[in-house]
Amino acid sequence: MEIRTLRYFLAVAREENMTRAAEFLHVTQPTLSKALKSLEEELGKQLFTRRSFCIRLTDEGMLLRNRAEDLVSMADKIEQEFVSLDDITGGELYFGLAESYQIKFLARAIRDFKKNYPNLHYHITSGDTEQVADKMDKGLLDFLVLAELPDSRKYEYIEFPESDKWGLVVPTNDPFSQKEHITINELKNSPLFCSDQAWNNEIKKWAGNDFGDLRLEGSFRLSYNGSIFASEGLGYLLTFDKLVNTSDGSGLVFIPLYPVLETKLYISWNRHQAFTPIAERFLKHLKTSFESKIPILQ
Repeated sequence: MEIRTLRYFLAVAREENMTRAAEFLHVTQPTLSKALKSLEEELGKQLFTRRSFCIRLTDEGMLLRNRAEDLVSMADKIEQEFVSLDDITGGELYFGLAESYQIKFLARAIRDFKKNYPNLHYHITSGDTEQVADKMDKGLLDFLVLAELPDSRKYEYIEFPESDKWGLVVPTNDPFSQKEHITINELKNSPLFCSDQAWNNEIKKWAGNDFGDLRLEGSFRLSYNGSIFASEGLGYLLTFDKLVNTSDGSGLVFIPLYPVLETKLYISWNRHQAFTPIAERFLKHLKTSFESKIPILQ
């Protein structure tokens, strides 16, 4: 199975049309059709359902698409790493990021680093721990930002300078909007939005024995989407401060939890990772940028 064939397959899966995929790939349609037929024969499975005006993936095709995306991404990353070995002014860096206002510290470090390495290009994948850690473990990322303590058996890491404060995002016309803080008793039986990860970890620990009285209305990976549902009166969003717009005129208010609940943020990397030269230089720069505030943990 060749990487080129997987690129062909992904193009057809994305376009759902053989002609458009062939045009995108700059190959003839017979060449593309032959490659996909050979792929199906090699795997012994039908990957597409061919209809009059479109091509759809079978269940086997959807499974291959998930695997092929990772394989092609890995191949691209390897190629770029070798191309950049002799580039003393730049290269490629891959980050997996949790949501936090503290990402500004990473952005500033990249900004300052680019002054000396103007040809640096960086690629950002955002998501919760499950999403980004999976890509890290597959070797698709150089650095991982987590809103939980990394596994020290697998990762080395640096703690971000500040902490993220938890609270409730509510509409401005809601009775909760006038409160200075929200307690566990006030949240009981209220419709709540939260990420599954935080609900089963930070919120569960914070609520203690009262956790069973909390009601998860719906789960969201992205706080912005949850805030839209909250603004429409469907429930209240449990999230970090400063992730969604709660300024005057936004229609939303952020109210801190009480007792105070805070989460630390960490940037980590694999203990036995073979860094490219640009990644090694950036890590050194990052340590210098952060170490004056918080020590490196290993």
